[in-house]
Amino acid sequence: MFNPINLLRICIDEKTVGRLALAPDRRCVFEYDAGWIETGFSISPFYLPLQAGAFTARHEPFNGLFGVFNDSLPDGWGNLLVDRLLAREGVRPGSLSPLDRLSIVGNSGMGALTYHPENMQVSEAGLIDLNYLSGEVDKILKEENSGDLELLFRNNGSSGGARPKVMLTENGEHWLVKFRSAHDPENIGAIEYQYSLDAKKCGIEMPETKLFEGKFFGVRRFDREETNRIHMHSASGLLNASHRFPSLDYTDLMKATSVLTRNIEEVAKVYRLMVFNVLWGNRDDHAKNFSFLFKNGSWRFAPAYDLVPSDGFNGNHATTINGKGNPDIEDLINAATSAGFPEKRAKLIYDEISNLH
Repeated sequence: MFNPINLLRICIDEKTVGRLALAPDRRCVFEYDAGWIETGFSISPFYLPLQAGAFTARHEPFNGLFGVFNDSLPDGWGNLLVDRLLAREGVRPGSLSPLDRLSIVGNSGMGALTYHPENMQVSEAGLIDLNYLSGEVDKILKEENSGDLELLFRNNGSSGGARPKVMLTENGEHWLVKFRSAHDPENIGAIEYQYSLDAKKCGIEMPETKLFEGKFFGVRRFDREETNRIHMHSASGLLNASHRFPSLDYTDLMKATSVLTRNIEEVAKVYRLMVFNVLWGNRDDHAKNFSFLFKNGSWRFAPAYDLVPSDGFNGNHATTINGKGNPDIEDLINAATSAGFPEKRAKLIYDEISNLH
């Protein structure tokens, strides 16, 4: 039974961070818990500073929701599963508020945030047979009925992105495993795996990756460390930048990284990733494909993810480089120097990666 939600309690490690409510104009209102203000940290430094009082979200770009909470919502495949389960229970998906959808995420979302009360719980998942689940994914994508809709939902983990995926634990390690979508080539798993190896070769920080069953791309989750959950915030949510259309430039991303982390080495990670994306043809580099982690009292740029060849928006990079969707080397260098990154070092990094291409 699905129950509409009027107020959500938001937690990290079972400690109350604050509460989220819905105003009459459909915008969300958030207030930090007094105890969290004393001992916690800002979960979204640019839009939710750690202070008393109520914050009201903008209508756009997240339909009245704060970016940090929008990060918790599923996208693409995850929404498809949720909406099918809701329809099966006689609930019209379009009638749900952002609070309702966050209550469905509950404690299954990426990062550290959890939402209470939790709505629409499903039965515990059994052993994961990736080949079986891949077949059930195909049925859903082909508009066929699947007897294991709940199993797919349970294992999806409210992850973002358009590609079907499941979460699994292997030898105490947390992994995200992707399946092929209707528009992917047959060997998309092998392609993404090779890109991850290329990225590591280029000095880009990447989680451990591997091919499950020799064909399903898997990446070790960096928002989990054993039983600990790591707070994670996408560039999209942090900067109120939509990932539905181009809304961000790498210069702005590097500047934000500098302000947030106060560490030039973190800015270097962004620049290195930009160069790789340009040279390797990953144009689907939208604002939600960059994230930050809060660990040990400070922010850092998260390891790279979702690196695959793609056409982007009409053949352009989703995140522009020096204002351009199809940049040349001068644009790459100018994007860096405009963000205060040293030109000499920018050229050295470009040459290093270019020589490996």
